[in-house]
Amino acid sequence: MHTVAVLALDKVIPFDLSTPIEVFTRTRLPDGRPAYRLRVCGATPTVDTGAFTLQPPYGLEALTEADTIILPGCADPTAPIPAEVLDALRQAADNGTRIASICAGAFILAAAGLLDGLPATTHWLAAPALARLHPEIKVDPDVLYVDNGQFLTSAGAAAGLDLCLHLIRRDHGSAVAADAARLSVMPLEREGGQAQFIVHDQPPLPRGSVLEPLLRWLEDNTAHDLALDDIAAHAGMSTRTLNRRFREQTGTTPLQWLHRARIRQAQHLLEATDHPIDRIAGQVGFGSPTAFRDRFKRVVGTSPNAYRTAFRGTGTN
Repeated sequence: MHTVAVLALDKVIPFDLSTPIEVFTRTRLPDGRPAYRLRVCGATPTVDTGAFTLQPPYGLEALTEADTIILPGCADPTAPIPAEVLDALRQAADNGTRIASICAGAFILAAAGLLDGLPATTHWLAAPALARLHPEIKVDPDVLYVDNGQFLTSAGAAAGLDLCLHLIRRDHGSAVAADAARLSVMPLEREGGQAQFIVHDQPPLPRGSVLEPLLRWLEDNTAHDLALDDIAAHAGMSTRTLNRRFREQTGTTPLQWLHRARIRQAQHLLEATDHPIDRIAGQVGFGSPTAFRDRFKRVVGTSPNAYRTAFRGTGTN
């Protein structure tokens, strides 16, 4: 069962806190089993929301057990975040845990350095402050949510519900998500279509990076079946050195970077050509159409065919 941890800090916005609790605890699989195990946790035994006092049954250790962490917004998004909270989030991120924020919860992700070089959103009133305090983040105040794969952000409190339904669809498919949406008296996708699909640009490299020639070579060779050893050999580095430099300069691994490049090329082909999906899978270097569809949906949040429909208005199969 997928475990979701909702982190409650002092002055947490009650609606931001209650939305994921309500949505995830009521979501059921087709056979009636609960789809999620929910943990409400805090950095302190007692959390003052301003409207009421909350006693989270779990501490920060629950973050290490979670598959997904939800960060609700706080009334003062610029307030300092406890160091132990930031450390716990960074550790969870290093372990591959998915972390999503609602409303001003994006400021917590930003303070942990997990949104550096990525697109993100937050409540439109708070967007200028997020952009000013964290100029390394590409703040977009005009979308409901942004899905970067591991890290997701949503706009105001209502958009937090859109994000939760999006996560359910990613985890369990459209049918389960549609049932959850009906329980919430909410459409599975609100009007806005393309605004919900974000192009997943690669984070920019530091000026003069020694990786620039290698990344150009990777972009030109995405169609080939490249293993980590192949990339390291071309770069003239050991795999260990290559991984270290990639993480230092791009925040990701060589193979993750390559997969992102392949997905970006696939997005372009889906928008600009009528090539069948199976052909595009081969053009961008995926070994099978099934692997391509799975990876595309994990990264973009929708299927290749649905993406093409949204951006071209046609349903090419």
